[in-house]
Amino acid sequence: MSKETVRWGVLATGGIASSFTTDLMAMRETDGAEVVAVASRTTEKAKAFADRFGIPRAYGSWAELAADEDIDVVYVAGPHSAHREAAALCLEAGRAVLCEKAFTLNSREAQELVAVARRQDRFLMEAMWMYCNPVVRRLAELVRDGAIGEVRTVHADFGLAGPFDAEHRLRDPALGGGALLDLGVYPVSFAHLLLGEPDRVQADALLSPEGVDLNTGMLLGWDSGATALLSCSITADTPITAAVTGTKGRIELGRGFFYPDRFVLHRNGAQDPEEFTAGIDSRHSLQYEAAEVMRCLRAGEKESPLVPLDGSLAVMRTLDAVRDRIGVRYPGDER
Repeated sequence: MSKETVRWGVLATGGIASSFTTDLMAMRETDGAEVVAVASRTTEKAKAFADRFGIPRAYGSWAELAADEDIDVVYVAGPHSAHREAAALCLEAGRAVLCEKAFTLNSREAQELVAVARRQDRFLMEAMWMYCNPVVRRLAELVRDGAIGEVRTVHADFGLAGPFDAEHRLRDPALGGGALLDLGVYPVSFAHLLLGEPDRVQADALLSPEGVDLNTGMLLGWDSGATALLSCSITADTPITAAVTGTKGRIELGRGFFYPDRFVLHRNGAQDPEEFTAGIDSRHSLQYEAAEVMRCLRAGEKESPLVPLDGSLAVMRTLDAVRDRIGVRYPGDER
């Protein structure tokens, strides 16, 4: 791999693949990102995507993309149910992988995928772009340094109004549908970032006729005494905000907390709050995770310290625990 250029392959052609590819294209001159191939389940879809972005090669199968030795790293952007198969295929072919969140369908698949990466000695990272955002990184640093004292509560929500009909992927159990894996992964990951894996998990939910969660509330507890109150929904437009409170203050993130451009720190006893900004364009925050992947590849690192694999496994265990409490089962759970 050239130190100047990192060659990307894109696996899948949906909305998030389009957004990520757009951001990669903007990084060509400044960061040395080059998109050289795309794959879909049909050649027609792959060619249409390639034509749209000016990508040289379009493949009608995942295997062809994985076998392309001109690719340094593959961005896996399919549905949750496809992550394990697609990412493992690429890893076993010698490609590094950035895999969309939720990392996999369940923690068993996540363990299997991490095992493949470590056996093949290949880079693997979950595409938790929130963790790579400079504002979130600064927030986490302040919390670690004790700016708000000992953390006591975390609040976060992510809800969309919908409605989504029964044929939509968010209502399809076979695709890992429901609010939790698509949206709830952000509040859960935010709580993990600040407190680590919880010691206790409670949850309640409204389920669809298909058996996926439409509206879910979670209460996570830690032996330290900290708690996290989290929610996700595909039936209600929630504030999509987050806050963390400690014994010496609190930090608040506004709407769109998972791709912020600022946050506010309130210290106990201080007359005025402190606002932290990073001068970033939050609309293109996917660039930060792409930059982290390329930094790791150029440095020869097999996983990112910002999005460590053990952290992704811990999040998947929490998501599994929530699904167990609310009674959501996917066909892939039995494989």
